[in-house]
Amino acid sequence: MQKSKSILVTGATSGVGFLIAQKLAKKGHRVIATGRNKNVLSELAKQNIMVIPSNLDSVDGVKNLLQQLPQLDVAIFSAGIGTFEYATDMDDEDLLAMINVNIQAPMLLTKYIAKKMKEQGRGQLIFIGSQAGKVATPKASVYAATKHAIIGYTNALRMELAPYHIGVTVIHPGPIDTPFIDHADRTASYRQAMKHILLDPEKVASATIHTIGKKTREVNLPSYMGISSKLYALAPTIIEKLGKPFFNKK
Repeated sequence: MQKSKSILVTGATSGVGFLIAQKLAKKGHRVIATGRNKNVLSELAKQNIMVIPSNLDSVDGVKNLLQQLPQLDVAIFSAGIGTFEYATDMDDEDLLAMINVNIQAPMLLTKYIAKKMKEQGRGQLIFIGSQAGKVATPKASVYAATKHAIIGYTNALRMELAPYHIGVTVIHPGPIDTPFIDHADRTASYRQAMKHILLDPEKVASATIHTIGKKTREVNLPSYMGISSKLYALAPTIIEKLGKPFFNKK
């Protein structure tokens, strides 16, 4: 990583985003942290981090954030929400919230942030995706769809922005040991089923930071999931049959 950069971190009040913001500040970068939890934002502000309270669930919330942003070298889109429920049983509010925060917000932010990066002729956009966007499972239909949308979006975005020396990187972690899981699955069965493969959030945060300033297309965590997702793309029916006991744990 080169000299100090101006870096936006969305979703910085919990989980991986919180760790990324802290780690970057300790490295001497100018960090702009956003999130909804004002108590956590106050804690980050004490660490020489610029904080902006924001609710990315609405267009107005996104535009309010954009109006307060300085010129950026890097934007890390870590904000994300999930609800694990069957498609026919999901509340409308939960469905729309996932679309708004996981798809609408990063796309709108990118539209305006990338415009400014094009003017300066450099920059990097880093998206926290998910292995769910590559291999969907029951009760994750909507969440998986939002992450799959980010894959399609960034694949095209990467080509659009390459002439302007703007990099596009996507981090695809498997299940992470953060409060996100507890909020997403009210039954606690998902955490129990995944307890042996839950990722350490520190590892995800460090892997994300490691891509800054590098021409990294994507990072799969753990690495073997990059292989499993390719197998799924080649033979989805077979993988679904083999993984039926695993999928049905949700």
